[in-house]
Amino acid sequence: MTNPLALIIEDDPYQATIFAEALQIAEFETQIVQDGQAALTQLTTITPAVVILDLHLPQVSGQTVLQQIRADKRLAKTRVLLATADALLAETLQEQADLVLLKPISFHQLRDLAKRLRPPDITGLD
Repeated sequence: MTNPLALIIEDDPYQATIFAEALQIAEFETQIVQDGQAALTQLTTITPAVVILDLHLPQVSGQTVLQQIRADKRLAKTRVLLATADALLAETLQEQADLVLLKPISFHQLRDLAKRLRPPDITGLD
């Protein structure tokens, strides 16, 4: 089985790199996009297992990206983790997301979470 894909939608390159490294340790393949429009374009061609989504993005907001993901039947099994420092906005969107992570998010916290989110191998072995 190939490694599941995680799409990281984050405009802060440092934060995106931390997310990617934590997910790679949990055996995810990762792709990073840095604005909402690029994310929507990318999501037309891939089906990630997990999306890490910053809510404050250039071009198109994270909230709009989240709505598009939830409206796309092809992405019905995609788990969306919101990553934001905006607790009030996160609270209004928590019903649409699988999990809300309030920044700052530690490397270890995300790595451990990613391991739990990883789908089991087809053989049943992790």
